[in-house]
Amino acid sequence: MLKPCFSLFVVFLLLLSSCEKAVIDDVKDEEGRKTEGNLTVTVSQIEQIPFETFTRSELSEACSRLNFAVYDLSGSRVDQVNQKSDDAVFGTATFQLPEGTYQLVALAHSSNGNPTMTNPAKIQFTNAQGFTDTFLYYGQITIGQSSQSLSLNLHRIVSMCRFVVTDEIPEKVSRMRFQYKGGSGAFDATSGLGCVNSTQTVTFDVDNEMRQFDLYTFLHNAEGTIHLQATACDAQDNTILERDFDIPMRQNRITKYSGEFFTDAPSSSNAMTSTVTIDTKWDGEDALTY
Repeated sequence: MLKPCFSLFVVFLLLLSSCEKAVIDDVKDEEGRKTEGNLTVTVSQIEQIPFETFTRSELSEACSRLNFAVYDLSGSRVDQVNQKSDDAVFGTATFQLPEGTYQLVALAHSSNGNPTMTNPAKIQFTNAQGFTDTFLYYGQITIGQSSQSLSLNLHRIVSMCRFVVTDEIPEKVSRMRFQYKGGSGAFDATSGLGCVNSTQTVTFDVDNEMRQFDLYTFLHNAEGTIHLQATACDAQDNTILERDFDIPMRQNRITKYSGEFFTDAPSSSNAMTSTVTIDTKWDGEDALTY
């Protein structure tokens, strides 16, 4: 009679041991993410962000979201980790991967949500999420029998139009809406260049103190031109004034576009003069006057 009980006890111990091993092999933090694996990646530098020391708090000043994704060589996504700046592990992601060669993508930005990252050749933000300063790491990694850690240096892949209104904003103007074409809301991670023809729309609530509006896009090449329609609206979204501009852009540069928007607005806005000033946080700033 004792022998069957003893056998059941042995089976119970084996099952308990198996469960304990499974827990050990899949250690996760309080937010449900893996904290142990055979690949650990850490953001160690973001291009042209002048940090004396690169800490988690300084990283959160540069971006509010991080996305890490691993793809096989055919472009199928294997795993993805999304982080926000208040996460305890912000800046570091861990993966458990079978042996093989993979594509690794890391993205830093401050949009209102995570981009669609199903395909590394088309990582896409939407108008609802918003377009922000965006930094990218792309590389291939081979996983073998030994665990490894990587330090990632992300580089800026956006262009920015800094639209500045230098004259008085009428009291009846409640918001400025900017709709622009010529760039892209999506990019190819292998090149960092835009990959679709987008109509990007950004709206700002304004008062008379708000004169600067930063507009981001992914260019299709190192240089390009966006066609911008700028619309001043009242609280009911009625159009008060609408003007169109063609603005030259360069990747990793700011085009500062300034002038009197409301005062004696000319019928043609293509004439402009330009000077160049340097912004050390970016590759440079092109200053244009409309």
